[in-house]
Amino acid sequence: MTAIRRALFSLSDKTGLLEFAKFLHQSGVELISTGGTAKALKSEGLPVKEVAEVTGFPEMLDGRVKTLHPTIHGGILGVRGNAEHEKTMADHKIGPIDLIVVNLYPFEQTVAAGADFATCIENIDIGGPAMIRSAAKNHAGVTVVVDPVDYGVVIADMKINGGAVTDITRKQLAARAYARTAAYDAAISTWFAAQLGEEFPRWLSFGGTLKQTLRYGENPHQSAALYVTGDTRVGVASALQVQGKELSYNNINDTDAAYELVAEFEGPACAIIKHANPCGVALGTDCLDAYTKALVCDPVSAFGGIIALNRPIDGRTAAKITELFTEVVIAPGADDEAKALFAKKKNLRLLITNGLPDPAAPGRTVRNVAGGYLVQGRDNGRVTKADLKVVTKVKPTPQQMDDLLLAFTICKHVKSNAIVYVKDGATVGVGAGQMSRIDSARVAHSKSKDAAQALGQSEALTVGSVVASDAFFPFPDGLLVTASAGAVAVIQPGGSVKDDEVIKAADEKCLAMVFTGMRHFRH
Repeated sequence: MTAIRRALFSLSDKTGLLEFAKFLHQSGVELISTGGTAKALKSEGLPVKEVAEVTGFPEMLDGRVKTLHPTIHGGILGVRGNAEHEKTMADHKIGPIDLIVVNLYPFEQTVAAGADFATCIENIDIGGPAMIRSAAKNHAGVTVVVDPVDYGVVIADMKINGGAVTDITRKQLAARAYARTAAYDAAISTWFAAQLGEEFPRWLSFGGTLKQTLRYGENPHQSAALYVTGDTRVGVASALQVQGKELSYNNINDTDAAYELVAEFEGPACAIIKHANPCGVALGTDCLDAYTKALVCDPVSAFGGIIALNRPIDGRTAAKITELFTEVVIAPGADDEAKALFAKKKNLRLLITNGLPDPAAPGRTVRNVAGGYLVQGRDNGRVTKADLKVVTKVKPTPQQMDDLLLAFTICKHVKSNAIVYVKDGATVGVGAGQMSRIDSARVAHSKSKDAAQALGQSEALTVGSVVASDAFFPFPDGLLVTASAGAVAVIQPGGSVKDDEVIKAADEKCLAMVFTGMRHFRH
């Protein structure tokens, strides 16, 4: 254990500072501080020596240089018990510093606020990371604290151990310190690369802050946690959980998929997700109409699913949703009546986001592979009517064209191979994740027949629908399966060496077909 006799403060976030500093002073600890923090301590009557008094040099260059001095870093890095180090420190009148309490310039917050380039640069901390790393390296004799959450840890240790901090606590705090500077540098390097237009820089770093540990991962034998980054896109990671059980790994993954999908649409929309795939998506005149239409597509799979809406939820919609067992509901908002109705379902998680993620915003996705990471830009591609090329003799009607665009947009959020049937602004069949595009078309048709049966109808819901494929039909056979399901118009990327054969088959079946020139694989 190492006793704390001298502590240095340098803080941007002064949360909990006064309580912690008062405890240290009452414990006989000498306080040293940089200017702004020193001012806050003096205002409370605490005796504090400014860094400039210790170094003999004033803060200079607009505060860029203040702690970068041998008197400071010698006091941090000198090895306790090393006779040569102790003699050098004595010769140069360098006093040991036992506790470093530092948090960094708010670079991430500055970037998130949309500050200009020069302001962001000025919020890159230099002296802070240097002190943190020095203290963490010499953790055998120095305690380093980078987060106000850990003030209580140090106080508890000192109370129990007569003003000393244990070895294990110092090691734990040193590990957190290095993790903090690593995440800080990752944020800076990521921002700087973006300023230069470098999508894939030579060295790539990731950083995040632990939001919550989860009960387990995809399966009970897997550990899991949720980390948040500096990404300002609204979504599940930034949502407020109003009620319900703790979110699981699968809940978070599925809810993210649902909210990203429903954010694609300008009008009221609902997406019902199960295992990261939509089992019902619809546009409506309002939330209730959209949910009701979305549920029709696959009410069996919707049981225990995730429901996402892109409009605040009212009481009428909440009442309808609570008729079905649902794991999570996510929306930009919910009125008091809706919250009261959801509250009766104690296990249902209600998430409020106060916004929608921008589907066109840039970003990247990361996947771990053995020995590395696969990194790509997120699929923010969008197709408009102007992008479509009619390739068949029959042309889509205006209503069919709207449904085709809806179906293709939904395809972007369905695991490949993806086939999506849509009619009158709602899905009527979804086939996902099959090894063959033909199988996806058949699965979607089969589900549409089940849904029709649930409604007391003999004819599959896909009859008279339009159909989207996330990638081209390599042969006419997949297209013919959709035609046999009753589809009357098709949207697909095109680009197969057998496009001519597929177009010919569509003409023979009197189908309308358009090419997008863009595919949406989702693995």
